[in-house]
Amino acid sequence: MVSVTRAVFGELPLGGGTVEKFRLQSDLLRVDIISWGCTITALEFKDRQGRASDVVLGFADLEGYLQKQPYFGAVVGRVANRIAKGTFKMDGKEYHLALNKEPNSLHGGVRGFDKVLWTPRVLFNGVQFSRVSPDGEEGYPGELKVWVTYTLDGGELVVNYRAQASQATPVNLTNHSYFNLAGQGSPNIYDHEVTIEADTYLPVDETLIPTGEVAPVQGTAFDLRKPVELGKHLQDFHLNGFDHNFCLKGSKEKHFCARVHHAASGRVLEVHTTQPGVQFYTGNFLDGTLNGKSGAVYPKHSGFCLETQNWPDAVNQPHFPPVLLRPGEEYDHTTWFKFSVA
Repeated sequence: MVSVTRAVFGELPLGGGTVEKFRLQSDLLRVDIISWGCTITALEFKDRQGRASDVVLGFADLEGYLQKQPYFGAVVGRVANRIAKGTFKMDGKEYHLALNKEPNSLHGGVRGFDKVLWTPRVLFNGVQFSRVSPDGEEGYPGELKVWVTYTLDGGELVVNYRAQASQATPVNLTNHSYFNLAGQGSPNIYDHEVTIEADTYLPVDETLIPTGEVAPVQGTAFDLRKPVELGKHLQDFHLNGFDHNFCLKGSKEKHFCARVHHAASGRVLEVHTTQPGVQFYTGNFLDGTLNGKSGAVYPKHSGFCLETQNWPDAVNQPHFPPVLLRPGEEYDHTTWFKFSVA
């Protein structure tokens, strides 16, 4: 059984509207999601001793989410990840997007899907959020109707993304939750064991745009096909952290993507998806300046993201999986986050 309750989370300034919080609860998992940016603000489950902890980074109140912050828990779009120099050509026309992460456009621009109020609809086992992104929003062509649905099934949180476009436009939606299976506020994720089911990854340039090469992981720091302990692995390979797209073997069917195990607590996160890629990000830009929940600060490497997605900059790289949605087609992707104890 899943219970769904709704409450007021806060009021947007200047009469911008009421942000609501939806609590999805099963016998194994409790998830809080707000209508601002379809943002997961808390996700709680028990360790092997039966102690419950909140395992996502974020804020206790709306003000936290309205400040400049690194997309904690939000849905990002119209196009997640980076578009080189904020430009792309489509059907003979050039489009220019906001450069909000110089020299590129990141996660939909200055006011992406994470910074808008969505319309909620309560379901028996979850909540669906919808909005219409107008033609020209953040420089993107065409009107885009979007639905993001969160449902709970025991220890599994299922996120479905659907979209329909009035004219051809790139679409790539993901959730940007930062996890720490030791509990949010724990100082780092070095004792997490990570597995990612990918034979290839995308090398990037100094601005984190893929070079175009699809490189084998074999014999590199990016070979995560067998579990690695993150801290030791970063040390062994002299890495500052991960912020890379791993190319999944995926078809459009549900396929295994990643598994993270925190041995000390026994907590496990397994991710399945219909997407062709996942951005594994280890919170390299966190710097301890934000005040999170329960007085936590979030230093570098205090959370990790597994952003299931199309490949970054696909709109400019014709050999990447197609990212354009055309009228009459439907964008429809699902990601499953399964939480358990080992």
